[in-house]
Amino acid sequence: MVRIIPMASSIRPSLSSLRFSPPSPLSSSRFGVSLSSFNPCRRLSFLHLASAVPQSHLFGLKASTLLRGEANSLAVAASGNVAQASTAAAPENVLEWVKEDKRRLLHVVYRVGDLDRTIKFYTECLGMKLLRKRDIPEERYTNAFLGYGPEDSHFVIELTYNYGVDKYDIGSGFGHFGVAVEDVAKTVELIKAKGGKVTREPGPVKGGSTVIAFIEDPDGYKFELLERGPTPEPLCQVMLRVGDLDRSINFYEKAFGMELLRKRDNPEYKYTIAMLGYGPEDKNAVLELTYNYGVTEYDKGNAYAQIAIGTDDVYKTAEAIKLVGGKVTREPGPLPGINTKITACLDPDGWKSCSLAHYLISDLTVMLDYFRLWGLASDGDQAAFVDFPHSKP
Repeated sequence: MVRIIPMASSIRPSLSSLRFSPPSPLSSSRFGVSLSSFNPCRRLSFLHLASAVPQSHLFGLKASTLLRGEANSLAVAASGNVAQASTAAAPENVLEWVKEDKRRLLHVVYRVGDLDRTIKFYTECLGMKLLRKRDIPEERYTNAFLGYGPEDSHFVIELTYNYGVDKYDIGSGFGHFGVAVEDVAKTVELIKAKGGKVTREPGPVKGGSTVIAFIEDPDGYKFELLERGPTPEPLCQVMLRVGDLDRSINFYEKAFGMELLRKRDNPEYKYTIAMLGYGPEDKNAVLELTYNYGVTEYDKGNAYAQIAIGTDDVYKTAEAIKLVGGKVTREPGPLPGINTKITACLDPDGWKSCSLAHYLISDLTVMLDYFRLWGLASDGDQAAFVDFPHSKP
């Protein structure tokens, strides 16, 4: 059973999301934006771009460059008062700013072949709650948000179903999600009773004492169950594989302001892991990076999309990413017609990264119309950093 304790009140809120549907060579889904349960007095928390399909004239990009394959992504969301572009700063000042920037993992996005089946599995077997669901028939996709608490204070899952696409390639780069439960054995029994697939029976982790188990959801995504006491963040890990662990640690520390929480080498099994995040593992969702000896590249497939993170300044974030070896694929700047700022990047392994700023918006209907008219470009190599203009509550 998953037992949740309240999140600290100091955690900054995330808000209702604007969502751009991923284009897929497997489906006819085009660019779409979804928005639900908006309260103009709340802060927008995240926008995610899993590979948007833009209008051919937007940002001066050719239509032929916009429909390349889907790529995995890590998203970063921004918060704070950044109404104007940050002035250029010395490299050392930018990297020092990153250390002070207030950030939080917001959500993880991936694609599934049967949305109702997946929702049923997550709610009945893993104890998640369906937070909201939205169908966009004109864009031929549906998405659903699930988690263990409200989006404004918890790390959550966003599932995307593209009409007519019942299977995706997870690839070899994505590892697993982690869920903390109080009793792994009982959770596994429940999952078995519901017809779920257990790939690793409950027992101590190799070389340690923590009781874990591994299961697969109906689409083949792996979940690691970790036995822990009550936690404010049961959805606690996303594991990705990288080709150079020290390079990745340096990137996420300096560009994204994450803290290296721990690092463990397992020479007997020929792999090393590193845990990075914005707070202790028992209270926050973290990113687990895995390096397998001698493996420098992975197939990222087209199923896993991105993680969203929060930042105060998309301009400084883009500067920091460039300084530490990341590739900015969309320079920071406002979207046409509105003061929403966006940038996009890749980490050294090609995992996408996206960031946006939390601002108050008085008329989301207008913004939704803008996003329907103007897509956010993706050449298969970018995600976005966005900041939203202020309005009074």
